[in-house]
Amino acid sequence: MEKNKRVFGLLGIAMKAGKIACGTESVTETIERGKANLVMISEDASDKSKTNMKFLCNKNNIKIIEFGTIEEISKAIGKQNKSVVSIKDKNLGEEIYKIICGGEAIG
Repeated sequence: MEKNKRVFGLLGIAMKAGKIACGTESVTETIERGKANLVMISEDASDKSKTNMKFLCNKNNIKIIEFGTIEEISKAIGKQNKSVVSIKDKNLGEEIYKIICGGEAIG
């Protein structure tokens, strides 16, 4: 539970700092422009969304993690019904990745 609080707290900070893109179209755009550092997709997102995002991230060499629910992610960023977000800030992206995956961030 502590891990969730830290991750969603960092997501909120990133959102306030303007370092997040949310929603499939915005996230896809940040990935293709090379501005995404980390993509987070909810565990309850559709299989099609997960497959498409994983393909796009792998193609562009961007880390992707499945974490939280649509409701949790949406609440953390103050939006409604968002299943996917990209973190555009390198440090925030690495910190979130490190918290979720444990150990040092893999760069």
